Amino acid sequence: MTDAERKLWSVICANKLEGYHFTRQKIIGNYIVDFYCYKAKLVIEVDGSQHYTDKGLGKDKIRDKFLQDNGLKVLRFNDYDVLTNLEGVVYSILQNLCSI
Repeated sequence: MTDAERKLWSVICANKLEGYHFTRQKIIGNYIVDFYCYKAKLVIEVDGSQHYTDKGLGKDKIRDKFLQDNGLKVLRFNDYDVLTNLEGVVYSILQNLCSI
């Protein structure tokens, strides 16, 4: 795990997100997602710099479409936001969980 993934996982695995259970490194189709909540059908991705190249953005678009076509919601956060604004990232996740 990256430092950002480890930091977010420390909150998610401590079951601090309204009781929603997440798994890490979940295989869905041909993809491995960073974090997945079965109950909420929510995927959380923590993206490093490689995701912001033309190639990375293209791959993520295809991946997100596949996940969405399979009834999943995808939230993406960049490493910097997780490392510097964890509270805001968690708030955004909680908003999405509460709107289900």
